[in-house]
Amino acid sequence: MFKSRGDIVYKCTVRLLEDTEILECEFHPSYKGKFLLEHVCQQLNLTETDYFGLRYVDAGGQRHWLHMAKLILKQVKDASPILFSFRVKFYPPNPLLLKEDVTRFQIYLQLKRDLLHGRLYCTSNEAAMLGALIIQIELGDYDPNIHVGNYVTEMRLLLRQTDTIEARIQELHREPVEGTPGGSGGVKGMSTQEAERQFVKIACQLDTYGVDPHPVKDHRGNQLYLGINHSGILTFQGSRKTHHFKWSEVQKINFEGRMFIVHLNYPEKKHTVGFKCPNGPACRHVWCCAIEQMLFFTLPSSSDACVYSGGGLFSWGTKFKYVGRTEREILERDGLLAPRDSQKEGSSTGGKRKASSVPATPSTPMTGDFGYSSLPRSTHSAPLEESGADETCNGACLLSGPAVDIALACTDHLRTVQEEAKPPGKFTFSLFFLWNCKLE
Repeated sequence: MFKSRGDIVYKCTVRLLEDTEILECEFHPSYKGKFLLEHVCQQLNLTETDYFGLRYVDAGGQRHWLHMAKLILKQVKDASPILFSFRVKFYPPNPLLLKEDVTRFQIYLQLKRDLLHGRLYCTSNEAAMLGALIIQIELGDYDPNIHVGNYVTEMRLLLRQTDTIEARIQELHREPVEGTPGGSGGVKGMSTQEAERQFVKIACQLDTYGVDPHPVKDHRGNQLYLGINHSGILTFQGSRKTHHFKWSEVQKINFEGRMFIVHLNYPEKKHTVGFKCPNGPACRHVWCCAIEQMLFFTLPSSSDACVYSGGGLFSWGTKFKYVGRTEREILERDGLLAPRDSQKEGSSTGGKRKASSVPATPSTPMTGDFGYSSLPRSTHSAPLEESGADETCNGACLLSGPAVDIALACTDHLRTVQEEAKPPGKFTFSLFFLWNCKLE
């Protein structure tokens, strides 16, 4: 006797932010992405779920975010085995405002991954401090009887982990925290929670916080890396930030074939800038990421979202409908922002926001401790020396002296995509949960 479609059960594996932890789940063909994400968050005791997402790699090697309102099976129909990676999707501008420590811990784990894979650009001094904070979190206070030799080298903290930086990390781990007897700016004496908060506080002030670099080329053929986060769209050349298009300046986002196009609205004039992506699927992915980030951080309410269309005469059209709460709705729910007057909001915006309207300013309240400064400009550059990179990363990438570099991060990104597409190997510690179709 044949089973009905509703009785068929599919299995999937979800990699968590700790590389040694996975979830084994099952789902029915009728289940949508939202149910799987909610299940994973439930197993992690996460209630602030809006900042997270599940990512997968298709048969062509292109990464995607699992859409919450679409069927899981329809999105991963060509995948075997079915693999997801649980990741931070929307990096909150000020993670210290999060209500739950467990949410902040997951943000910390994501930032630790970003530092390791080179996505979180920082100077050597910043890298040493971040590395020392990780050591403090995982090993506790320095103990000369336990921490002997170069114990830091046994831990993978940075993409470019040199002997010099490791020595500086050990120094900071040994030195007492500032404000204590003999304190000289180290991390000794910090509790695990204090070290986590300090790590997140430093990381969220960096320009590349929340940035996943996408390789693109400008109109002159120069190799650039496109980043998208709560503040807008950023471009980098090597380790140098070259442009920052704030969401309040972005009028419209579109794509045509391999061209990702941003329409800007400045007080004195309008401007259009285009970036050439490696291929069409990569361009559509950048467009979807940009639209979703823009809406999450700028829309007053998810009910204001309309259907966005991308593509043109010479490319497949793509439609995108935002699903989920916006940042402002989350902050209003948590009492961090006063609710807007619905009548005033309706009269000021003129109803639902159109796809071509100018985004609002992000709603997260910022304090003086969370300014955003430009990346340091390095005068010492060298060609990319890493092998195995995609052709878009060869030749034109600039590497600078600091410990972590955007170009090198893009090279590592290619390896990460390949790893996410492979079934997990042996894990030293695994979590196995069975999702037996009981989600409500």
